[in-house]
Amino acid sequence: MPALIVIALRLVLPLTILRWPLAGGLLALVIDAVDVVLVDAIAGLLGQPPEFGPIYAQLDKWLDLYYLTLELVVARRWSEMVPRRTAYVLFAWRLIGVILFEITLYRPLLVVFPNLFENYFLYILVARRWFPRFVPRTVRQSVLASFILLIPKELQEYVLHYAQLHPWQWLRETFIKPLIGG
Repeated sequence: MPALIVIALRLVLPLTILRWPLAGGLLALVIDAVDVVLVDAIAGLLGQPPEFGPIYAQLDKWLDLYYLTLELVVARRWSEMVPRRTAYVLFAWRLIGVILFEITLYRPLLVVFPNLFENYFLYILVARRWFPRFVPRTVRQSVLASFILLIPKELQEYVLHYAQLHPWQWLRETFIKPLIGG
């Protein structure tokens, strides 16, 4: 039951991307980041064991693609050609990586095919709203912005998918167990 609640949240909350792209994108990012912890918290409150199970990695990637596709729908409406085309390329790159991961279940592929699309999408939304001069106007500017965004993203992908360190375990031990008395 807790997993179904979180899956429902991951399907419904990203729909806000279509109305409020920046807020919806940030909300989708947060719910994705805390989904495992949220399942634990709900399970603890209901007195049930957490239940994501062994298929979580695959399910998570498809739920990610769902909300990334909603972001792509928004990016398709951007008037600036360079950011729009860059978004297409970055989305396709991640999609290829997820498909290869699904076929092979080889996690380091997700380091080679990072989810840079999401960071780029949020960057463009922030730049368009508050820093218009930082919206890439040329391919060179877009490549530079992507490279800068890639540095922290690759670190995150490495930690999660290659080193397989799980920050939600720390969150679980630090916040959830004390909250539910575990």
